[in-house]
Amino acid sequence: MNSPSVGIGSLALLLAVACGGGNGASAGRTERERDSIIGQSALPGAQGVQGALNASDSARARNAMLDSVAAEP
Repeated sequence: MNSPSVGIGSLALLLAVACGGGNGASAGRTERERDSIIGQSALPGAQGVQGALNASDSARARNAMLDSVAAEP
C-alpha cells in the first residue's frame, strides 16, 4: 500500500529534519568561513557569494577607516 500521500508525507518529514533547528554552526565554522568555502568552490552561484564577501570586506575596511578618522582629535 504505497499511496502518493505516504511518499509526500515522507518527503515532508525528511525536509523538516534536514532543515530543522540547529545552532547555526556547522563543524565549528563561522558563517563567514562557510561562505568563503562556498565562494571558492565550483558550485553555481559561488562567484556571487565571493562578490558579496568582497563587498562586505570593502565596507568593513571603509567603516574602520572612517571610525579612525572620526576618533582623531
